[in-house]
Amino acid sequence: MERLNLSSSTNFSRIIYGMWRLAGDTNTSTKHISEKVNLCLDQGITTFDQAAVYGLYTAEELFGGVLKANPTLRHKIEIVSKCGIVNPSNRYANASVSHYDTSREHIFNSVEVSLKNMSTDYLDLLLIHRQDPYMDHLETGKALDDLVLSGKVKEVGVSNFKPWDYSLLQSGMKSQLVTNQIEMSLAATDSFTNGDLAFHQERGTTVMAWSPLGGGKLMSNNGLLGKSLAKIAASQNVDTAAVAVAWILAHPAKICPVMGTNNLERIAKISDAMQVKMDRETWFELYTASFNDGILPWRLP
Repeated sequence: MERLNLSSSTNFSRIIYGMWRLAGDTNTSTKHISEKVNLCLDQGITTFDQAAVYGLYTAEELFGGVLKANPTLRHKIEIVSKCGIVNPSNRYANASVSHYDTSREHIFNSVEVSLKNMSTDYLDLLLIHRQDPYMDHLETGKALDDLVLSGKVKEVGVSNFKPWDYSLLQSGMKSQLVTNQIEMSLAATDSFTNGDLAFHQERGTTVMAWSPLGGGKLMSNNGLLGKSLAKIAASQNVDTAAVAVAWILAHPAKICPVMGTNNLERIAKISDAMQVKMDRETWFELYTASFNDGILPWRLP
């Protein structure tokens, strides 16, 4: 498995296993979750993506059960988590409305709970989960800086930020934001042309792609895109999911897809995407097919 340096001190597996569906599985036992983790490790996938709000604030603790059962595991993996979403349920049952909270108090409290729930004393990466229109970038930035200085968080970044939001937060910080996790797939291609990816590619910032299979939509596509994926998959003896993920991996920006399946058979095949050959013409064949009429959103001269 290829590895990428997000910073001079942070090294992640190129493909990341996302745990946002963890609590929604029919089996949430420690043993079953351990099977998922071990299948990832067998492929060299060592980076695991969490968030405070996943599973309505239950997913981190489920993952923590695995870390408690196997204390040596923590030093073999990297943990990403996110904070900033307040949903009126469980931990925030008294909240009157769903909202974002990027205040210092909320960020610090969220990190403490995440550390406790996952039986660890540090996070490899903390992300602000969503852009907060009420954000005080100086307060939020200082809070992130202080967490890095404390050692409770090794690196910080954001998720779902537009370039101007990213720049605003960075302007209030001394430490560097190291990533932005955004939606990217053959079912969500806007970021490739609207400036979101270009902004980070120019700066050499690693981008993480959530929902790289379009929430499963790509696997059920019966149109031109589905036929193109199936043709390429058959020619390289992989499934269509591997081809769809390889399309993201092939981009020169070195994007890291975050895979979120609960199916053990599919987890075991995640790394197949690394073996798919994807040249420029194949990339554009899929890109073109991703539009309903098979025509690019711009015209070649």
